[in-house]
Amino acid sequence: MKEFSDIYEASSEKVYRFLLGLSCDAELAEELTEETFYQAFLHIDRFEGRCELDTWLCQIAKNAYFKESKRRRRYTSEQDRGDFQNPYERLEDRQQAMQIHRLLHTMSEPYREVFSLHVFGELTFREIAEVFEKSESWAKMTFYRAKAKLIDGLEVQE
Repeated sequence: MKEFSDIYEASSEKVYRFLLGLSCDAELAEELTEETFYQAFLHIDRFEGRCELDTWLCQIAKNAYFKESKRRRRYTSEQDRGDFQNPYERLEDRQQAMQIHRLLHTMSEPYREVFSLHVFGELTFREIAEVFEKSESWAKMTFYRAKAKLIDGLEVQE
């Protein structure tokens, strides 16, 4: 048990930042970080060491995020919710962030995920390459292509 607590201490902040980048929701990121470490604790025997431990944890976190997103989409579609946010209260920075997130949402894979892992999850290109089982240069090229697509999309909207 002492070893797993060491893993938690060493990696929880990185997993939290990764999830915060994916979700843009501190409370959800915190909840999913705990879920990630719970799942990792249950399945630590499945860690084969073919990648960095942080990479394995971020993969569990990503799966937890997508599972939660799917659950929330299903729940939201069942509810008749209105949009209570006043558009006049939005700040200019928030509008630009939303434009970027909209563009990112329409981007095809693997561009969207590589960009999110690097920018929001703060994973290195080496770590991203391990997640995808590709080369580091593939991760870099994919990231820069995604970035170029976002810049082009922002310029078109202006």
